[in-house]
Amino acid sequence: MDLQILAVPYDSGHRGARMGAGPERLLEAGIERALTDLGHRVRTTLVELPRDSWSSEIGAAFELMRRTAAAIAANKELLPIILAGNCNTSVGALAAHPPRTGIVWFDAHADFNTPDTTTSGFLDGTALSTVTGHSWRQLALTVPGFRPVPEEGVCVVGARDLDPLEERLLAESRVKVVGAVDIRSALSQALDSIAAHVDRVHVHMDLDVLDASVARANSYAVGGGLTVEDMEFALDLIGRRLTIAGVTLSAYDPTGDLDARAASAAMRLILAGVRAREHAPRSQRLA
Repeated sequence: MDLQILAVPYDSGHRGARMGAGPERLLEAGIERALTDLGHRVRTTLVELPRDSWSSEIGAAFELMRRTAAAIAANKELLPIILAGNCNTSVGALAAHPPRTGIVWFDAHADFNTPDTTTSGFLDGTALSTVTGHSWRQLALTVPGFRPVPEEGVCVVGARDLDPLEERLLAESRVKVVGAVDIRSALSQALDSIAAHVDRVHVHMDLDVLDASVARANSYAVGGGLTVEDMEFALDLIGRRLTIAGVTLSAYDPTGDLDARAASAAMRLILAGVRAREHAPRSQRLA
């Protein structure tokens, strides 16, 4: 398979800080070699902001979305594998995909806050609400090709650390939600539901969807999450139900990964995502 790794090494507009250090650490760990050893052809692209420019966190994040979308659009024949510091990079990925592309959102946090509900001010906490058109509408339209994903085409998996107002917004939405403990019993039905509304999905994996005892992905990691085996099961199931249009692995902070278990888990999940893509009929693999 022809793949494009896009490394977006930023967290909150800061290059190489906190979770922004994760993408290049995974490159150093050999993710490209691991994929080529499996017979894939891999092109790696670094998505960066101009080095001597200044922008706000919000401005920087949306510029990275635009650059991510442009990099994917320029290589449409390649399956995009995005290594990102922040989850909002998936807005750029979705902008480059065809219409009727949904998203399966693996994350300990739903990222469904809006600017009116957030109490932390963390832009990444509004990532999925931006994807669904509930936040930053005018800025999102500056990302070429972006169109909001209807709630019916979204499935959130493993979210368990939500703000009260965010939790209410999610409960009132039409987004399918599958809890960590229900993944093996409820994910299949949820995927069937969103498959009625979309032709393909982007798979977004915030590494802190994993239980903190399995791997401490970042400072936001909490208990009650998934195992790597749960994730591999879920990715395989997605690949058998829907065409995977791309994969994002986000929010890996190497500074807290003292035993390298999170890096190892990230590598396994990327390989599992690519393997799941291969389940698609050949005629659909570049659809």
